[in-house]
Amino acid sequence: MPRRAALLLAAALTTVAAVPPARAATAPGPLALTREILTKSNEIVRSSADRKTKLAELSALLRGFLDTDALADRAAHKHLAGRSAEEKAEFRRLFHDFFVRTYTQRLLLFDAPDFAYGGETIAGDDAKVDTEVVTKNDRFAVDYTLHRGAEGWRATDIVVEGVSLAQNFRAQFDAAVAKDSFQGLLDRLRAKVGPAA
Repeated sequence: MPRRAALLLAAALTTVAAVPPARAATAPGPLALTREILTKSNEIVRSSADRKTKLAELSALLRGFLDTDALADRAAHKHLAGRSAEEKAEFRRLFHDFFVRTYTQRLLLFDAPDFAYGGETIAGDDAKVDTEVVTKNDRFAVDYTLHRGAEGWRATDIVVEGVSLAQNFRAQFDAAVAKDSFQGLLDRLRAKVGPAA
C-alpha cells in the first residue's frame, strides 16, 4: 500500500474510536456519534500519556465502535464459504486483533487533525456519514458506513478518498489465498497478531 494511502487510512481511523454503547433512548444518530468519537479520539492522541497508554485507550475505544466481524466478512467474502464454524470464528478473531493493533499504532503517526462534517444519510438501519480530515497541508474525504444493531450504530466500512477498507483488505486476502491457501492466510494473521509488543 503506498505510504500516502496508508497515512490516509490511518487518519481516517482517528474517527473510529468509540464511547460505551448508550441506552437506546439517548443514543446519538450516526453524525452526532461520529462527532463525539472524533472528539474523544483526539483527546487521547493529544494527551500527555505515553505511547503504550494511548494505544491501549484507542484499542479499547475502537473495539466498541468498529464492527470488525462485518469488515472481516466483507474482506474475506468467498474465502469463508464452506469453512467450518471454528475456522470462521478464528479468522474473525485474528482479523479483529490484526486490525485493532495495526491501525491504533498508526493513529499515533498523526498529530490529531481537524475534521469537517458533511451530512448523514440514513436508510433504515444503515447509514453513511461524510467527513473530511483536515491537516495543515491537505484535506481529504472520509465516508463511514454504519449499521444499527442491538448495540447501536457501529461502523462496518470506511472509505478514504474513494478507497474502501473492506475492498483493500479483500484484494490483499485474495492475493494471499491465491498464493498459498486459506490456512496460509490464517497462519500469516497468527504471525502478525502474535504477542503484544
